[in-house]
Amino acid sequence: MITKVSVFCSSSDKISDHYFAEADKLGKTLAELNIVCYTGAGNSGLMYEVEKSVLQNGGKCVGVIPQFMIDKKWLYEGLSEVISVNTMAERKDILREVADAIIVLPGGVGTLDELFETLALKQLGIFFKPIIIINTNGYFDEMLQLLRKTILENFMQETNISMWQVIESADKLKEVLANSLPCTENNIRFTYIES
Repeated sequence: MITKVSVFCSSSDKISDHYFAEADKLGKTLAELNIVCYTGAGNSGLMYEVEKSVLQNGGKCVGVIPQFMIDKKWLYEGLSEVISVNTMAERKDILREVADAIIVLPGGVGTLDELFETLALKQLGIFFKPIIIINTNGYFDEMLQLLRKTILENFMQETNISMWQVIESADKLKEVLANSLPCTENNIRFTYIES
């Protein structure tokens, strides 16, 4: 049963309103499902929108943030709990460790770094939890096409495509979470082995 998720997403305030609307919907959905939301604790962009929405709808939101970001006043101080860490790497490790699933909203290089590192760890058999990509307004279309190309050209196995799930909107999240089970080293093997 999924009771905690970590959300990877943008901290930009300059993006289109439909991305904020989807982030708000995600936060509301998590609160309604009584799922604790873990984020990067930022006070801007989609991260802040998710956090606000979770809390305004009666949910719990925990932030994980490096101390240098707190020093720069990038922390959203209204969170249920804040976990201060030393490095970005430590932040990512905690976000993966505490969650029963990872949810990815649109974002820039930071979000893509979090997503691709998590996919790499899943491929290596180190991380086994569901990874759910919310493809708002087709934002991830080109990335997903590239991932399919890595499979078509044998840089990854066909089974790798099951490492992630894609939904178009948080409207589908309840259904996907209900049917998402973590894989284990006993039931699936993602690592490419030379024959």
